[in-house]
Amino acid sequence: MSSIKRNTISDGVFFNSVKDSRFKTMKISVNIIVPLAEETASSNALLCGVLTRSCKAYPDFTILSKKLSSLYGADLTSSLRKSGDRQILTLSASGIDDRYAFDGESISKELSTLLCGTLFEPYLNGNAFVESEVEQERRQLLDLIDSEFNDKRIYATGQLVKNMCQNEAFGIKRYGTAEGIKSVTPTSLYDTWQNLLKTAVFEIFYIGDSSADKAQEVFANAFSQIERSPIELANKVIRSADSVNHVTEEMELSQSKLVMGFRTDSAVPDKDVNATRLMCAVLGGTANSKLFCNVREKQSLCYYCSSRFDMQKGILYVDSGVEGDNLEKAEKAILKEIADMQSGNISDFEIDATKMAVINSFNSTNDTVSGIDSWYTSQMFDGSFKTIDELSAEINAVTKEQLVDAAKKLTLDTVYVLKNK
Repeated sequence: MSSIKRNTISDGVFFNSVKDSRFKTMKISVNIIVPLAEETASSNALLCGVLTRSCKAYPDFTILSKKLSSLYGADLTSSLRKSGDRQILTLSASGIDDRYAFDGESISKELSTLLCGTLFEPYLNGNAFVESEVEQERRQLLDLIDSEFNDKRIYATGQLVKNMCQNEAFGIKRYGTAEGIKSVTPTSLYDTWQNLLKTAVFEIFYIGDSSADKAQEVFANAFSQIERSPIELANKVIRSADSVNHVTEEMELSQSKLVMGFRTDSAVPDKDVNATRLMCAVLGGTANSKLFCNVREKQSLCYYCSSRFDMQKGILYVDSGVEGDNLEKAEKAILKEIADMQSGNISDFEIDATKMAVINSFNSTNDTVSGIDSWYTSQMFDGSFKTIDELSAEINAVTKEQLVDAAKKLTLDTVYVLKNK
């Protein structure tokens, strides 16, 4: 994997490029980063989808699609996520690399111009967005909320976060609330757009073989036309839990859900974050993990049981699907596996197999342009960008003693149970 080149092109606007000759395609992503807040989350989420539906130069989806087709079948997409106490709106364009275009055409320049068109010159009706486009996007967001409620594994994890982080911005969903989405108007969305252009932090990524200079020039010129006052992006990390909060919810379902949230006393940019990441993988991140082999396979207490580490918030999740009669047994069994790790019960095989699995997962991201984009965008708040080789070396350097120390720092914060009525 190639290293990343980073330039500041405006106040709070950064252009990052990675050169890689293995692919025939390229990708440009514009990450718009703002604080995650209850007052703005829903409006920001709605705006994210509306921006890629049209723009002033291509005022409806059909005309925009024809333009993308003329660029050798390019794609224009949007996505929304949260990272710590930050909300991230992403506008992405992908297409063939410049070296494969006919007659010296620069696809990177064309796609950069198109992205700037959606961002800086959207299709408006005076000082408001077009109502029909707002309504279509609103309907899609509300459908997404319904789908997440119907997927009880996603729903249970969301409820755990909501209860565990109720006094933190992280407790807010990435799209806000259904009520917030319903309350947005075309005029209020215009105000949201204006505020983002002025106050958001922008991280732009270019992945491709051809030079990124033309793309960077397009974005630099566009941002030079607007007044900027970027907002500070804070992220609150709670190091440990003082007590355990038990939350139980009942509804009609066949499989109960048990989700446990632990504070780890470790988050980026802490030096011990890789030890905590590997400890989490040993616990429940691979097919050789303790939770999979012991709680699921040997004791047959769960349909699934895994762990995940959020490095931005310093939270470790244990997520399981359980028969209602086994909920208490499963919780005790999970806590026993953690206690065993805290006592040093971690074999060399578990460590070596987990390191191999984690590094293999790193390497798999290097197989596509989108994978490379995801690799680097996931490190936007880490303080520095690391290649796969660099991070793999750090993972391989983690010792058993560091894993035990990381396990000893775990404190149980919240246990959420979703069970049948």
